[in-house]
Amino acid sequence: MNLSKVKLSPIYQPYNFHYSLVKNPGKPVILFLHGFMGKIDEFDDAIKLLGDNFSYLTLDLPGHGKTKVLAGDEYYKIENTAQGIINLLDELEIQECYLVGYSMGGRLGVYLTLHFPERFIKAVIESASPGLRNNTERLARIKKDYQIARKLIGIIDESEFKDFLDYWYNQEIFGNLKNHPNYYNMLHSRLENDPLHLGKSLQFLGTGYQPSLWDKFRENRVPLMLLVGEYDEKFIQINKLMRCMTTSARMEIISKAGHNTHLENTLAFVQYLNAFFE
Repeated sequence: MNLSKVKLSPIYQPYNFHYSLVKNPGKPVILFLHGFMGKIDEFDDAIKLLGDNFSYLTLDLPGHGKTKVLAGDEYYKIENTAQGIINLLDELEIQECYLVGYSMGGRLGVYLTLHFPERFIKAVIESASPGLRNNTERLARIKKDYQIARKLIGIIDESEFKDFLDYWYNQEIFGNLKNHPNYYNMLHSRLENDPLHLGKSLQFLGTGYQPSLWDKFRENRVPLMLLVGEYDEKFIQINKLMRCMTTSARMEIISKAGHNTHLENTLAFVQYLNAFFE
């Protein structure tokens, strides 16, 4: 096993990506994309259970962890972020890989599989969507995300950040996440982010700012597994629509989980990944 944690030189692209590449000889790579406020360690528990069956590429998305955006705010947008990830794969000489994306990372995963299908063997999209369907929905969401982003940007100390996280994880889609034994470990990891850059990520990589991918989703040819938690009714309905739009997608509902299935029921999450990828 070869573990590599480095940052790309700014000479290659407008990002300085903080990433980890764990190589198991002869084993295909899984690219993991975390959700909003996550970072490079988001899938550590799942990776431990997956063991030596795969190689693993994890990274901090723009606005998160130690990754730096070296150009303007437009490089937080989904189009530029996706191209930056493809550039990173090129630098690492990864011609094709599996993909796992959660929530915000899942939306990014949908974009990647639709625009760069030749780079992905199969993809698991967890608790995500192809965006919002119409301009009215997007404008309303942009306004809402902007207000939340302003709260983040205005945070001045860790106590305020903790209050924000408490507010965020009270949302209905997260179900009983706050009662999970690993919840406080997750919070500790979230607190290592910079609220200012999280605000920019939400503003420019949020659901509202993302162009709708619903029509293009019909053209998808990468085999997809759509994962949702049994308590996340909103995304169950969204993913049912996604499944009906392409014959390349299957949908699975993970028991005893809300929006964050890989934390709330890690064992089931890993079992689905193993079965789908192998």
